[in-house]
Order: sequence, then C-alpha cells, then structure tokens
Amino acid sequence: MSTHFPLPLVTDPPLVVPTAGSPADERGPLVDTFGRVHNNLRISVTDRCNLRCTYCMPEDVVFRDRDELLTFEEITRFVTVAARLGVDKVRLTGGEPLLRRDLPALARMIVAVPGIRDVGLTTNGILLARQARDLYAAGLRRLNVSLDTLDPGRFRELTRRDGVDRVVEGLLAAKAAGFAPIKVNAVAIRGFVERDAAPLARFCREHGFEMRFIEYMPIGAEAWERAKLVPAQELLTLLAREVAPLAPAPGHDPRDPALAFDYADGGGRVGVIASVTRPFCGSCNRVRLTAEGKLRNCLFALNEVDVKPLLRGPAPDDARLAAVIRASVAAKWAGHQIGSAAFVKPDRTMHAIGG
Repeated sequence: MSTHFPLPLVTDPPLVVPTAGSPADERGPLVDTFGRVHNNLRISVTDRCNLRCTYCMPEDVVFRDRDELLTFEEITRFVTVAARLGVDKVRLTGGEPLLRRDLPALARMIVAVPGIRDVGLTTNGILLARQARDLYAAGLRRLNVSLDTLDPGRFRELTRRDGVDRVVEGLLAAKAAGFAPIKVNAVAIRGFVERDAAPLARFCREHGFEMRFIEYMPIGAEAWERAKLVPAQELLTLLAREVAPLAPAPGHDPRDPALAFDYADGGGRVGVIASVTRPFCGSCNRVRLTAEGKLRNCLFALNEVDVKPLLRGPAPDDARLAAVIRASVAAKWAGHQIGSAAFVKPDRTMHAIGG
C-alpha cells in the first residue's frame, strides 16, 4: 500500500471588488482587500513562560513589567468591540497563559461576551493539571497543548527545562475535566521529530487526542535553518508507515490552518500545519492582540498598532478602536512570503507575539 498522501491544494480566494462590508465601510464583517473575512482573534495574555523552547524564545529573555500588560477588563473590552465586527472565535495564548494569575476569571468574562461562540486555550501544559477543572468551569472547551516529545532527555534539549511528565499529567487531567477536542501540537524539527512523531501519534490515539505537527518556521530567537524543516508530506508518509494508514479527512475548512487526516482503522485523526511548504495565507482569518496591547494582522507582520491607549484611561474610545481594527485588517498583506527573497523575519519572537 502506498504511504504517499498528496496534500490538498490550498489556493487563494478570488480577489473581490470592495462593496458594503469592505474595509472602507463601517458596517459588515472584517474583510481585507483580498476578500478574506476575519473572525478569529488570538490574544496573548502574558509574555512570560516557564519553558525556554529553542524554536520560540531566548534563554536570557527579559519580560515586560506586569503593569504594561492589558488588564482583564481591557482585554474584554477589546473582545466586545471585535465581536461587534464579526469576531466570534477567541484563543488565549502566551507566553504561557496559565502563568497569568486568575486566568479562569478572564475566560469567564470572554465567554460571556455577546457574539463569542468559541473560546480556546493554547498552553504548554506544565500547569494544566491543577487548573483544568477551573478552566472548564469557566466555559473553556477547546485546548491545544504543546508537546514535542515524550522523551525526557529530548524534552529538556528542546525546552531547556524538565517537565514532560507534568505535561502528560495535564493532558490527562484536561480529558478527565471534560475538554474536547484536545489537540497536541508538536513543532517538527529535523533530528527530533523522526524519532518522536510515531510515539506521540500513538499516545494521542490511545487517549483520544488529535495530534498535530507544525512545520518549523522562521519565528524563533535563533537563526532559522531550513535544513531543520521537515515537510508535512514527509511526516504523513512516516506516520502512515509507522503508525497506521491515513486518508484525507472529509469536510476540510479552508480557514483551518491544519490539514486533517483520519487513520484508516478509525483510530483517530492527525493534522499537519504546513506553514512553510504549503502556506494557508490565502484563507487566513486571524488577527492578534499582544499582551501589552499591540494589534497585529499576521504572525509575521512587520508593523503593529498600539491599541492600549484606546482601552486604558477614563474614556475608552470604542468607536475609534473599531476603526483601528478595520484599518489593520484592511492593511493586511497577501501572505508572509516565507522561502522567497522578499521574506523579512519579524523582530519579535513567538513568545512575545502570542502562539
């Protein structure tokens, strides 16, 4: 049986002539000049982290003072305005979001915002075991947990800390609390993923988690080495050979960055995020808010807008904030251009942008 599964083509949507609801219009959804509708907001609640993953941040990082970060009330006000513009999906990220004190309280506030239908969390899982039940009670239902390896030695080599057992404990606690779906994210780095992909996939099959592999991207503190990139197609071939045959999952949403594949034996699903070899910029629906209040219209954006002055102070300006959000989306480029001569690596690393 062949172990080669061609990735579905990801194509840009057709260009559209701006009409009502376009970036220049004060009504309608958040549509950019390429016709992409934006309804997905990723919010970094802190730049602090209890790991130092080599592909994400430097060991000697200096974190922001706590008073620089947006308050829960400011974050909720931003979400409220964004929801009026069509945003209905929010994901809380970091840094490590579970380091933010009383995070379940923020989750509860965002879940209650009219128009928000989906609130998720991305975490490294180190602190998840003791917070899972409170987060579920606050209204969170979807979790992404970062875990690149089950091997303690390679975990320490990648994260520069110990803790793989705590991540596994957190995953099992989240499952017991009722979270679904639970997705396990691994960055595919050559020299590691060849040994770790199959054990991770088997672990997820055993416990009902969805394994997702993310291509290694030029966003970390260290110089990006293309030789460390493991293409998604290579990963699929490895998994089909070493775990179980795969078939493309039905009903793919082009806005979803992950291409999903089901195991032929019914033993679950695996996803690949081919950010480098098959970018999904043409259907991107995301905007980002950093922990200190900078609005970014792309993970790799070279420009950002400071919205904290519009949220902080005695007279927050919701109308102006809405206009700024629309303008940011309107200014979004066609794509990040990784692999081309035009690509410029952002000054910020992943921990400071938000995962």
